[in-house]
Amino acid sequence: MTQPDGPTDTAPPGGGAVVPVAPGLIAELTARGETVAVAESLTGGLVVATLVDVAGASAVVRGGVVAYATPVKTSLLGVDPELLATEGAVDPEVARQMASGVRTALAVDGEPATWGISTTGVAGPDPQDGKPVGTVFVGIASAERVDAVELHLDGDRDAIRHATVSELLARMSTRIRTGE
Repeated sequence: MTQPDGPTDTAPPGGGAVVPVAPGLIAELTARGETVAVAESLTGGLVVATLVDVAGASAVVRGGVVAYATPVKTSLLGVDPELLATEGAVDPEVARQMASGVRTALAVDGEPATWGISTTGVAGPDPQDGKPVGTVFVGIASAERVDAVELHLDGDRDAIRHATVSELLARMSTRIRTGE
């Protein structure tokens, strides 16, 4: 199944190791003089924690917003409340709006972060908003473009959350290097 905003991917069962890409991503952002802001729902802070585990991350990581409760997605990140009411929080447009919104929410001296990244989805154990466990959307936003990618991940709650971090950071790294 292909979404208008990108392919649907399946991560290996049980997720996988988180983070080999984080040090390279931090180095690339630093070399480019760019910053990143993070909006998280199902990952609950794991993305920003993974990034700040890397020495030197303070030069590029603006911070993170854990918008675990659906209303926080609107109040802090500017996600359209009608979208949340009609589609629920597990939706590609929600991921896009979270990624765009966090760039501005974590602006410094009126300057948005270069990049905004986001996670929203269902880690389980139960389905949410009519979406099965393992359905995840990750968002990547810059001033020029905002994308969301649908992932279908396997494993328990912990594996899905960690696989989400790995997938998002790998996609962010590719986007920075190749523009895709």
